[in-house]
Amino acid sequence: MSSAWIREQIVPSDDRPLRSTDLGLHNLNSVREAALTLLREVESLRKLQQMKTDASRDLHEEVQRFEIELIKQALQRTRGNQRRAARLLGVKVTTLNCKIKRFGISPENETDWSVLS
Repeated sequence: MSSAWIREQIVPSDDRPLRSTDLGLHNLNSVREAALTLLREVESLRKLQQMKTDASRDLHEEVQRFEIELIKQALQRTRGNQRRAARLLGVKVTTLNCKIKRFGISPENETDWSVLS
């Protein structure tokens, strides 16, 4: 930084003598403005991150609900036969079985298969 630039920034325009308090207030105000700007930016980034987290959580829950409903419907159509339900869903039997356990779906108690014809 050149000394001419520093002088332009610090020396008052009315040619009055420069006092140490002028310099201190100028620097203090500059630091205060920079700090406030940084705080506003950090707060806006926090809000943005929170919105992203909430949205991704909502999406994950919705996908999970949809997946549970698809599994239940496939099990109803196949009257509880997991092998056929897995084929309908286009997944391996082990994958379907894992999801049934993870989501707490009980194929035996889900529906009275005899009413479905």
